[in-house]
Amino acid sequence: MQKPDSLIFDMDGTLWDAVDTYAHSWNVVFSELGIDKTITRDVLAGMVGMEGKKVIEILMPEFDHDKRVEIYGLVNGRRHNLISEKGGILYDGVKDGLKQLAEKYPLFILSNCAKGIIRQFIDWADIDDLIKDELAHGVNFMPKNHNIKLLMDKHGLKTPVYVGDTEGDGQQSRMAGIPFVFVSYGFGQTDDYDLKFDDFNSLVNYFVNL
Repeated sequence: MQKPDSLIFDMDGTLWDAVDTYAHSWNVVFSELGIDKTITRDVLAGMVGMEGKKVIEILMPEFDHDKRVEIYGLVNGRRHNLISEKGGILYDGVKDGLKQLAEKYPLFILSNCAKGIIRQFIDWADIDDLIKDELAHGVNFMPKNHNIKLLMDKHGLKTPVYVGDTEGDGQQSRMAGIPFVFVSYGFGQTDDYDLKFDDFNSLVNYFVNL
């Protein structure tokens, strides 16, 4: 692989695991609304990386679209508070690794999460000085390949790579015309990648020394 001019990271399953907090946000809202429903970690982990509209179809098939959107809005509102309180689990080596990488590359975060969640993650992890920009699906409800191209155009990126943990991340990277770097410790599996790393430190060492 040629040396990239920037690294664009997925968030969930790539930089941290906040599934327990996400599940809790669903369950708090269901309880408040009197809905007899519980979302488990295992169920939600299988949907990490999906766009919100797909998630709410799977999680709430008994409701119509408008009701799903209404509940999802409440969940995301509650999630903002819970991330500040509960946070998540940074994968080993992420914070120090991002510091090393930021000395050599502009770093970006692009996720299929709701608007505002990436910013909360950045603040919680105290990495604001390391991340040049971020873009969430919830900002414009467009797929990752579209948003990758938006970041490329906005910042004049010529040879970025996308780092993610799911097959969908790889597909979206291909559609955007950039290489895909797969991290196998996350929530997904795929054989379609340009590079694979089993831990974040290995990724850092590779790109720092490229």
